[in-house]
Amino acid sequence: MNRPRVLLIAEAANPEWVSVPLVGWCHSQAIARRTGAHLVTQVRNKEAIERTGLREGEDFTAIDSEEVARWVWRLGNLLRGGSGKGWTTVQALSSLSYYYFEHLVWKRFGQRIREGSYDVVHRLTPLSPTVPSLLAAKCRAAAVPFVLGPLNGGIPWPRQFDRARRKEKEWLSYVRRAYKLLPGSRGTLANSSAIVVGSAATLAQVPRVYRKKCFYIPENAIDPERFTLRRRTTAQLPLRLLFVGRLVPYKGADMVIEGAAVGIRNGEIDLEIIGDGPQMNDLVALIARETLQGKVRLSGWVEHARLQERMADADVFVFPSIREFGGGAVLEAMAVGLVPIVMNYGGPGELVTEGTGYLISMSGRAEIVRQLREVLSHLVSHPEEVDRKSPAAMRRARKQFTWEAKAKQMVQVYDWVTKQRAERPQFAVPTPELGEEYVADTRSELSESLVQVVQ
Repeated sequence: MNRPRVLLIAEAANPEWVSVPLVGWCHSQAIARRTGAHLVTQVRNKEAIERTGLREGEDFTAIDSEEVARWVWRLGNLLRGGSGKGWTTVQALSSLSYYYFEHLVWKRFGQRIREGSYDVVHRLTPLSPTVPSLLAAKCRAAAVPFVLGPLNGGIPWPRQFDRARRKEKEWLSYVRRAYKLLPGSRGTLANSSAIVVGSAATLAQVPRVYRKKCFYIPENAIDPERFTLRRRTTAQLPLRLLFVGRLVPYKGADMVIEGAAVGIRNGEIDLEIIGDGPQMNDLVALIARETLQGKVRLSGWVEHARLQERMADADVFVFPSIREFGGGAVLEAMAVGLVPIVMNYGGPGELVTEGTGYLISMSGRAEIVRQLREVLSHLVSHPEEVDRKSPAAMRRARKQFTWEAKAKQMVQVYDWVTKQRAERPQFAVPTPELGEEYVADTRSELSESLVQVVQ
């Protein structure tokens, strides 16, 4: 079977950044190793990509959409309500510059697409399901399959955390479904040959009529060549806890401190918090109130390349984020051998199993803290459980959630849309706890979609 010729569109793809740009970069390169792929990205990524040895014009093309993108970015920073906040507002505005980016992509590659130079056109990023693609219709008209995704997002704010929602300045999240009014929104799904979804929650948002062409492939993965270290010692008291994330209310660092406070005071738990953000001063005050001064390390931001060094000296990764789409940090911790404690909601709830970690049920803040305290108290009494689950967590991350595994699945999708493969690829779909935030009709849609995809 011939290697498919793929035009990979990843507006965000940068080997030196984190979050979505790193996802776009890692995923695109894993796919490129299995196909004849050409990457198309935004010009801000050009120099970082060239530093990896790739050549512009041969291996990738950088599209200069800064004429619009720089002004949209400035407007987003003005309206977001503070540094690190208002991500829904920023995402909504980015849709405007993305239209222009795709306009330039078509201007550059449209003729070659129409001439059949590519077997597949695949939009890897943006990941948000709210950002339409006008290329989908153009590719369909050219009889070239258009693959969309992985899409991930739209996880409802838990009703118990509406105060955190307001602190994050997520005003647009109250009217999030208005994105369906954007030009090309419904047509994007209709004209796509395959839709890759990165979570069960995102799958639930896809209208029923399109679910037969949906494929579940999680958004995040790990690169074993980047994460080479393992936990260095066996679990013993004090149990070493690690939190990594942006310091904002919904990530839950404050809940970690409160849940671990008794164990920290008793010398049974050691806690390090890595990250920075607007909640830093609140955490300092909380540590003082809990009389934990000098017993909780607030380490600030740590370069991503050095993060595994800190993970290798920990036992448990505590990350009770109440609205997490992907959960890349959870996978990275598991790859090093840490045992995760996460919410059974959103991305992390789909990555962690009972055999590899601990799942906290979604509820109010006080109840989440109580559950954390209960799990940590149990581990303090039975630290051998950490050593028992650690190898399983590491195997799960390194076997099922690598970029190479994802690329292999994606090639199966390519073969299906190009009719090189008759049988529809089957990828397992998890059934995480969703909570009352999903109204009855959405829960019904999710149940039906899971059945349809499995079938």
